[in-house]
Order: sequence, then C-alpha cells, then structure tokens
Amino acid sequence: MVSILRELRQFSVKPKKSLGQHFLIDRNILKKVVQTAKINEDDVVLEVGPGLGEMTMELCKKAKKVIAIEIDLNLIKILKEKLLKYPNIELIEGNILEIDFLKIYKSEGKPLKVVANLPYNISTPLIFHFIEERKYFSDLTIMVQREVAERIVSPPGSKAYGTLSIFVQLVAIPSIKFFIKRSSFFPPPKVDSALVQIVWRRELWFGKEFEKWFKEVVRGAFNYRRKTLLNALKNSELPLPTDLDEKIRRAGLDPKRRPETLSIKEFIRLAEALRFE
Repeated sequence: MVSILRELRQFSVKPKKSLGQHFLIDRNILKKVVQTAKINEDDVVLEVGPGLGEMTMELCKKAKKVIAIEIDLNLIKILKEKLLKYPNIELIEGNILEIDFLKIYKSEGKPLKVVANLPYNISTPLIFHFIEERKYFSDLTIMVQREVAERIVSPPGSKAYGTLSIFVQLVAIPSIKFFIKRSSFFPPPKVDSALVQIVWRRELWFGKEFEKWFKEVVRGAFNYRRKTLLNALKNSELPLPTDLDEKIRRAGLDPKRRPETLSIKEFIRLAEALRFE
C-alpha cells in the first residue's frame, strides 16, 4: 500500500496554509476515527475536507452514502480519480461554511453523521455553525486542535471555559475520545490534536426563542471575562435594566463573581432575570 505521504508527492499536493490543510497520514489513526464514529449501513456521512480521500474510502465501505465537501479544486480532481470505484460517494466543491445543509437534508431524507478532520483555520466557527444547524445532523465525530477540544469539554472555573464550552454543552454531551500527536499529520501542526464526539441532548433546557437571548448574555459577559459579572455586563451592548445589580442578585448570583465561574444553569437564571423580570 502506497503511503499517504508518498501519494502527496505523487500528486504534487502542497498543503495550503490559507485553507488550514494538515493531512492525516497515519492510517491507524484514520481507521480508529472511523471505528469511533460507529457508522452503519444506513448512515449518510458528511465529511469535511477529505484531502486525498483515505478516510473517505473507509467511510464508503461502511456507510450508505458519503458526502464529501472540499474547497480545493486540485484535490477534487484527484478525489474523482481515486474514488471511481465507490458508487456511494458524492463530492461537492465548496466552502463548508456556505453549504446549504437544508437542501442536503431534504435530498437524503435523514440527518447526516459528521465525521471529519476539521480545517484548523475554521474549526471553532465551524463548530458554532454545526450547533446552529444541528437539526440536520445526528452527531459529530471531529478532529480538532487539542486546545479547541479542551475548550469544548471544559467545566466552569477553568481557564479554557468560555462561550464554546457553554454553547456546545448547552445542546450536547461532548467527550474527548483520544489525542493525536502532531507527527500524525503533514505538515505537522504546532500543536497536538484530539478526536471529539458531540452527541445531542435529548432534552433541552429551553426553547429556540430564548436561546438567542441566552447566547447574547453569555457573549456579553465573556467579552469582558476578566471583569466582575456586573462590570462585564455594564460594558456590553446588551439592553439591560437600570437596576442591574439587583437583577443579578435576584438570579441568586453575586455581582462580583467573574463570568467564567458561572455554570450553564446559572447563566440561564441570569438571562431569565435580565429578560423577563
């Protein structure tokens, strides 16, 4: 079997820093990722940035269909050649942040299972995007920078805890499955990576109508995370009541606490107090 690194040379592929390209060259890790995703013959899998298609081929062997989104036209040409023998692959050239998931969802008639090595330069905004569009996905199994993975699962009070932690944990139960050394990629990134699995919660704490306001309150607080909760909110551009200190206390919170110490449930109480009382 030709090594992935040799294939990169064979096809004269030069990873593009502007696209956050770091190709996974360790086939053992690749197979472990696919195994962790627990794909069955009824699944429609969405892969982001298939690269040379090594993981794509493994996914095609297990899934009903694989939809691979690739922004690099040169890689699209290589993939079309390499994946000819797989009838259950659909290649789409485009920016994943601009893909119409509703259209794909309607076409397939079921939620998609995301399995991907996310481009480093868009990993965080892409995770936020998946959360916003979560009704189109069954679950996510994604490779991201270790720092991003730790932010996703971080508890209140830790240095890594922030909006990403809260927005993911609000709607899902995330877990780090294993870490991946930087030497498993080409070119090797400056940091290690991790495989994260995100499974949606069956029951949510509140409806979609309140979610927008809740997120605005969280963002407003974390924009000034080094300040006290009271001062962070005062410095935000949120429409807030004049008796802000009293509203915070009515939510059962100390206005002098820092935003990163608040749990999701405490942020919910805070948002309710500022919006509805």
